[in-house]
Amino acid sequence: DDIADIMVNGHSEVYIETAGKIELTDIRFRDNAQLMNICQRIVSAVGRRVDESSPICDARLADGSRVNVIVPPLALDGPTLTIRKFKKEKLTLETLVGFGTISPPGATVLKIAAASRCNILISGGTGSGKTTLLNCLTRYIDPGERIITCEDAAELQLQQPHVVRLETRPPNLEGVGQVSMRDLVRNCLRMRPERIIVGEVRGPEAFDLLQAMNTGHDGSMGTIHANTPRDALSRVENMVAMGGYNLPAKAVREQIVSAVNVIVQASRLRDGTRKITHITEVIGMEGDVITLQDLFVYEFEGEDARGRVIGRHRPTGLRPAFWDRARYYGLDRDLAEALSEGKPHV
Repeated sequence: DDIADIMVNGHSEVYIETAGKIELTDIRFRDNAQLMNICQRIVSAVGRRVDESSPICDARLADGSRVNVIVPPLALDGPTLTIRKFKKEKLTLETLVGFGTISPPGATVLKIAAASRCNILISGGTGSGKTTLLNCLTRYIDPGERIITCEDAAELQLQQPHVVRLETRPPNLEGVGQVSMRDLVRNCLRMRPERIIVGEVRGPEAFDLLQAMNTGHDGSMGTIHANTPRDALSRVENMVAMGGYNLPAKAVREQIVSAVNVIVQASRLRDGTRKITHITEVIGMEGDVITLQDLFVYEFEGEDARGRVIGRHRPTGLRPAFWDRARYYGLDRDLAEALSEGKPHV
């Protein structure tokens, strides 16, 4: 149960990730043919196929685990199988506080941002805990809201009663029938959503999501691969350009500023622990530049004798731009408390 990832690199190497560290196991397969047979059985059970003619496959298992298979001729050393497991018990922000991923005041600010319908972008590298954090934030959505999720491989575990889950589809053998993330985001706008949640923003659907955030679907959320909050915005800008929109950079940035309220940066540190390193607000524009303000930052202070990273989450003391929104939902007192609680006492 402690295993987060299983990585099979050909028949003779099986790695696992446990407690944030990757280690080699002594599990072996007889040969690549046996491994190929197992890969085919795994993906055929969920209606996908993998062979020389379609050597890449993404799939989701019945228990919610995510599977990626890539086989020869693309994988040179034999079939390569990667399984991302999801824990049975659903994590909460309180659990993340217990892990030291975020401080209690920081967790309260995130709860309030989610409950007061801020548009939130969760940014981070591979394996930094973006999907886990997105799952945690969706707990604070009002049970009466209609939520539509769009994902490549469904892995969100929403606990609200009114959820519609959509999943993309790869092309068939003839190369037709593909349904892209962009198709899903566009279609879900016709399904009367109150919140739209995109598992991962990675292409031209970024423009459609910005449009949705700007047209009354407050409280929408998504994840994006980026190393800093500012990088996340640059990536969104690049993705809009991928859609072939010939818009001036300033127009795209203005769209981003009016759409995205909060960026939460997740990172996997060198000791394997996962931390929320920034809770950052998108404030506005100064000339052609988007202005950001940090509400919480993780300050690295060193490491202990066992090589564990030592640091703390520090509030910057700035007043959040979503203060009025929090007041509208009756959460301004909790927000004030969280921001003053996090400050070091002199």
